[in-house]
Amino acid sequence: MKLVFATHNEHKLNEVQRMLPKEITLLTLDEIGCFEDIPETSNTIEGNAIQKALYIKEKYGYDTFADDTGLEVVALDNAPGVYSARYAGEAKDNEANIDLLLANMKDKQERQAQFKTIFALCLGEDLHTFEGIVRGEITHERKGEGGFGYDAVFLPEGYADTFAQMSADQKNSISHRGRALQKLTAFLREVEIKK
Repeated sequence: MKLVFATHNEHKLNEVQRMLPKEITLLTLDEIGCFEDIPETSNTIEGNAIQKALYIKEKYGYDTFADDTGLEVVALDNAPGVYSARYAGEAKDNEANIDLLLANMKDKQERQAQFKTIFALCLGEDLHTFEGIVRGEITHERKGEGGFGYDAVFLPEGYADTFAQMSADQKNSISHRGRALQKLTAFLREVEIKK
């Protein structure tokens, strides 16, 4: 089975490639000739994932899947949420986003947060969505050199290390993206079995 993963984000691409079963051939946007920015204008995480998957399916004709992820912080009324990548501005600067988050959390005792990922899959004429959530808390400072996005300030529930301190395999086994992708791959395996 060949599927396009609708992202220009190299970190996400590498992470997903590591987790997908070998029987699924992953095509990148570059490989199908899509070099433009895909619109993300929905005000929900699910809406953005669906919008990106439909854009590739309708414009390029490939079966495709896309994700959107948001960090939802309880003390900030679930911000940055759908605006996580652009929290500190349109430049999508990870370090600036973390700086702003830590500044906004400076005097907050409540540190609870969750990462939420939605994968949207366009397969044939059908659209499916898969959700993954991991709960945790925001640290007071950056910890770790790995990962990307907010990984250095997110401490998952039940763990002593932030996502940025974990190995890629450990993070993927418990992460929001990993959980959503497990549901997606289980669904794809069922589809292949029924063929």
